[in-house]
Amino acid sequence: MARIDGIKEQRREKLREMRGQGIDPYPHRYHRSHTNKEAIALFKRGDDSPVSLAGRIVACRAMGKATFIDLRDSSGKIQAYFRSDLLSDKHDLLKQCDVGDIIGVSGKVFRTHSGEITLKVADFTLLSKSLQPLPEKWHGLTDVEKRYRQRYLDLISNEEVGRIFAVRSRAIAAVRRFLDGRGFIEVETPVLHHAAGGALARPFTTHHHALDQDLYLRIATELYLKRLIIGGLDRVYEIGRIFRNEGISTKHNPEFTMMESYEAYADYNDVMAMVEEMVSYVAKRVLRKTKVSFGENTIDFAPPWRRITLQNAIKEGCDIDFLEHADDHSLRNAIRKQGLDVDESPSWAKLVDKLISNFVEPNLIQPTFVMDYPVELSPLAKRKPESERLVERFEAFAGGMEIANAFTELNDPIEQRERFREQDRLRALLGDEEAERVDEDFLVALEHGMPPTGGLGLGIDRLVMLLTDQHSIREVILFPQLRTK
Repeated sequence: MARIDGIKEQRREKLREMRGQGIDPYPHRYHRSHTNKEAIALFKRGDDSPVSLAGRIVACRAMGKATFIDLRDSSGKIQAYFRSDLLSDKHDLLKQCDVGDIIGVSGKVFRTHSGEITLKVADFTLLSKSLQPLPEKWHGLTDVEKRYRQRYLDLISNEEVGRIFAVRSRAIAAVRRFLDGRGFIEVETPVLHHAAGGALARPFTTHHHALDQDLYLRIATELYLKRLIIGGLDRVYEIGRIFRNEGISTKHNPEFTMMESYEAYADYNDVMAMVEEMVSYVAKRVLRKTKVSFGENTIDFAPPWRRITLQNAIKEGCDIDFLEHADDHSLRNAIRKQGLDVDESPSWAKLVDKLISNFVEPNLIQPTFVMDYPVELSPLAKRKPESERLVERFEAFAGGMEIANAFTELNDPIEQRERFREQDRLRALLGDEEAERVDEDFLVALEHGMPPTGGLGLGIDRLVMLLTDQHSIREVILFPQLRTK
C-alpha cells in the first residue's frame, strides 16, 4: 500500500509540475482523424498519409533516444515510436507521462524491422493525466471482485471484455432490426408499478413521497404491453430493465434486460416460429454464423429447434409424470424417491418447477422448446382446448438454461380474475411472495376485449452469454449487483 501511495504522489507531483509549466493536463478537445484500427487498415492499403490518433498508454519501453508506447483505443492497439530529436520541446513532457495517461499523437505510419505496424510520432498532446496507477497485472486483471466493482479497470485491462459488450450491443440492435422488420413497434412502459404483476417473482418496493404510496419496480412489462394490444396496437415490443428481488447466481442478477413482445391474432406456435427465426437471425448478424461454442459444446441456433412437452421432458429426466400426481403430497413423495430433498412448504406448482430446474433445464444444451405447462405455473396463459390442467406456454432452453418464455395469452377477463384470486390464496396460505398479484386496472382493460395474442419474453443477458461463451451473467452485465463493501 505504501508503494502504491508513493506512485500516486509521484503522479500528483508531475501534475503540479505540468501546471507550473503552463501545460493543461486536461485539455477540452483533440481532433482524431482515425481510430487505431482505421489507421492500420489505411497503411495496409498503401496510403501513408499523416494521421492523428488518441488513446490510453498501456505500455512504455524506453531505448536510449527512442521510446516505444503501446496506445489503445476502443478499436485496438497500435505501437507509437517517439524519438527525442523529433520531439524537441515535447521530449520533457514525454518523461512526465505514465502508463494509464491518455494522449493524442500525430505522424505517419510505417512498418518496423520486426514487421510491426507503428506510428512515427511527429507531435503529441497529453489529453488526460492518470493519477491512479493501473493494477500491477492490468494486462490480465483476474481479481473477479475488482473486475465487477471497477468495470472500467476490467475494460482497460482485458480486451476480450470490450468485445463481449460490443457483441451485446450488436445483438440488441439485431433484435430490434428483426422485430421492426416484422411490423412491430417499440414502446416504453412504466418502471414504477402500482401492482407488481406479469410474472411469478418477488418485487422491490419503494415509496413515492408526493403521492404518499408504495410502488414496485416492475418485474415484467407484460400487463402494460397487453393494454396496448387492447388499445389496437397489434404488434408491440419493449427492451428494458426488469427488477426481481430474488437470489443472485451465475444465471440471475436482481436487475436484468428483457425483450417482451406481443402480437395480436397469434398463438404460442406462431411465437415459437418467430423465436427460432429471431435468435438464428441475431447470431448470423452478430457472429456471421448460427453455430456457437459454449463450454465443451457447439450449439446450433439454425431452425428448426427441437420441440417436447413438459410432461415428456420431465419423464425423460426422472421418470416422474407430474400429471399422475394431482396434489403436493403425492408429488413431494415422488420427488423424494428421486433423491431430492424437499420440505413440506412448497406448493404443487413449486414442486413442478423444482423438477424442471433439476431434471430438465441442465440437460437441454441444444435449442429446445418445452411446451404445455400446468395452469398453476402459468396464471396469465390460455388453457389448451383439450386439457383443463395445461396451458399453451413454452419455455426455450439452450446451453442448459432458460432463454425465453411465451404464452398464448389468457384473454378471458373472468377466468383471469379467478386465476389472480387463486394466486392471492396461495400467497396467504403458503406465504408465497412470488405469486401473481391482482392488478385491477389491467382486469378492467381486459374486460374491454383483447384479441387472441401471442406473448414472448426473451432474456437478453442469457442470449449474450450464449453468443459470447460466458457462463456467468455478471460477465455480460456491465455493472452487476454486488454486496456493498
